[in-house]
Amino acid sequence: MIRNRLFAIAFAAAGLGASAGLAGAEDLTVGANIGNVPWQFQDDSGAFVGFEIDLVNEVASRLGKTVVIENIPFNGLFSAVQSGRIDIAISSITITDKRLESVTFAQPYYDSDQSLTTKAGGPASLAEMSGKIVGVDTGSTGDMWATEHSAEYGFASIQRYEGLSPAMLDLTAGRIDGYISDIPALLYYVKDKPELQVVERITTGEKYSMMFAKDAPLAAEANEVLTALKNEGFIAGLHEKWFGAKAEDTTSTVTVLEMPKLK
Repeated sequence: MIRNRLFAIAFAAAGLGASAGLAGAEDLTVGANIGNVPWQFQDDSGAFVGFEIDLVNEVASRLGKTVVIENIPFNGLFSAVQSGRIDIAISSITITDKRLESVTFAQPYYDSDQSLTTKAGGPASLAEMSGKIVGVDTGSTGDMWATEHSAEYGFASIQRYEGLSPAMLDLTAGRIDGYISDIPALLYYVKDKPELQVVERITTGEKYSMMFAKDAPLAAEANEVLTALKNEGFIAGLHEKWFGAKAEDTTSTVTVLEMPKLK
């Protein structure tokens, strides 16, 4: 998965090699919460793989740099990038106005909306869920959305679960008729399961991107590369590779956007 000269080395969270200077003048130190499937995780050989691993390696390659990956818990990514311990943070990080007060993001490359998943041959849209049982994860964005829109779509009831696996078992067994949850997780889950299908995107406005120190020049450089990669279809290709589905033309995976700014 590592392209050309690019390589990845896992450092302990305690900080071995945390300084970009130890990695070499041309290296970019990238912080990532490893174990975040399918964005960044370890394969059977122990190599770091995933959608964002592929993407950050390609961005670095286009900038003439190499990549060193540092495994950092999600909450630690923010202080790590602000302090200069890392140059870039990735881990399906949502762009928010609050975060833009203290860090900078490149343009988004993934719309993390909710979605409706059903059995093949079952309801093909939310409009067909009237009188049907919908499953959600307890307290999730999907739970809040389904509760708010239950009357609008005429759900017979809402069944709540503690995680994806039990919900998928009930959906496959026909005990629920549809399941509402994060679209990236569902696209990845169903890509090799023809008995299930993600039938509709539910727009919530959440978008993912790479995070940098506030006003870091590297952010603008990476942003230009992301524009080129969108125009070339590279990021759309990653979407098909990791989610087994074509990226929708209206999403930030395909559409060139401006760098996010505080409103």
